[in-house]
Amino acid sequence: MSIKTFLLPDLGEGLTEAELVRWMVAAGDEVAVDQPIAEVETAKSLVEIPCPFEGVVSTLHGEAGQMMLVDEPFISVNTGGEEAPEPAAQEAERAQSYREEERAGTQVPADEEAAEDEGSGNVLIGYGTSNAKRKSSRRRKPRGGVAASAAHAPSEAVRVINPLVRKLARDNALDINAVQGTGPDGLVLRTDVEAALAAPAQQPATGAKDAVAAPAAVAAVEPLPKAGAADSKTGLPVASSQVLSGVRKTIANAMSTSRREIPEATVWVDVDVTKLLKLRKKIKEAQGQAPSVMALISRFAVAGLQRFPELNSRIEVEADGGLRHTVFQGVNLGFAAQTDRGLVVPNVRDAHKLNANELSAEFARLASVAREGKAGVADLSGSTFTINNYGVFNVDGSAAIINYPEAAILGLGRIIEKPWVVNGKIKVRSICEMTLSFDHRVCDGGTAAGFMRYVADAMTDPKSALASL
Repeated sequence: MSIKTFLLPDLGEGLTEAELVRWMVAAGDEVAVDQPIAEVETAKSLVEIPCPFEGVVSTLHGEAGQMMLVDEPFISVNTGGEEAPEPAAQEAERAQSYREEERAGTQVPADEEAAEDEGSGNVLIGYGTSNAKRKSSRRRKPRGGVAASAAHAPSEAVRVINPLVRKLARDNALDINAVQGTGPDGLVLRTDVEAALAAPAQQPATGAKDAVAAPAAVAAVEPLPKAGAADSKTGLPVASSQVLSGVRKTIANAMSTSRREIPEATVWVDVDVTKLLKLRKKIKEAQGQAPSVMALISRFAVAGLQRFPELNSRIEVEADGGLRHTVFQGVNLGFAAQTDRGLVVPNVRDAHKLNANELSAEFARLASVAREGKAGVADLSGSTFTINNYGVFNVDGSAAIINYPEAAILGLGRIIEKPWVVNGKIKVRSICEMTLSFDHRVCDGGTAAGFMRYVADAMTDPKSALASL
């Protein structure tokens, strides 16, 4: 027999891990090429993983709820035929050297190794199509073995496998050498780093030995209280308590980053959309269907961004601490969509090339796949400007949080009838409150106000606006 192991593929956008939601096969099941074998949840979306091999499932390398690393074993399949011991030995060496170099706290140069796939037609990043070759990273043992690596490592080698654990510590200015690992053989886990970040500041140690031993207290965290138990801080019974993960954790991190990094300001205006609603009604009567109100407003917003491009941009921090401002010519229009899995932001690519009807169709399509959990990474990333229609929740206004690293977000409140002064007379009109939260680093208030005034005037007199688009 021949056992082939499928490594979790690169799911795009630099994602290096995914949470295993459920297996769709079990050990002993027969599988075919491209058959869905599992659902995993990344920081972007819910993804079905197809199998590149045909045969019988030998081993499932994970359980539901477990975080799985890219390029680590995911599933092993008995494909029949003669076993090829040499590739298996090479794969074992690759996995072993990877762990050794991580545990030694050093990075070893990598070479490339090609392998034939089994003719999968469902392309995953890192796995080719029929008869193509894929390249997988294979790290070579340094000369002299692990001892050579250790010679260049700190006297107390830090055992870390997951690169995201290192990044989490680095982003929060936490010395990874000072974290006590609770995994096998002292392996530093994500929970160890999170516990160290959540713990109160420790008194500085007096010696190197103390510096290593001190984090033992840091890693000791209070276990999650059970439902119905009294909370130690408030004394109130706990309804539920869980560690944030998946999409909810991604949302929390994104919101925190936006508030921390972006000095935002908000402007708002009440807009008379009576004529806009009448125009949409006439279009529907004439054509049998009409673009959504949000699509019409979005068309005006996209046109406004072409006149005020500073709002269709982003600011990124350079390695030396400097700021780089990138302004985009086209618009990838994101829109906030509420799903059972939380708030996600699908985006319409090249929205500046679409009319209102086409925008309306894309909004409907993307919202549907997002709610079904089938939106791909490309659908949920790469937006340059976002619209948030919180009016669907029957509220008038909101100072929305900018979808980092974008420069602005346009918010739409509910449309409600109000008394309004028209040509000196009070009339009942349909009014919508519109807000714009913007990054004050990319522009001043005059630019933001100019954009808002353009969009608001187009909403008030849509016939004239559409004639000029």
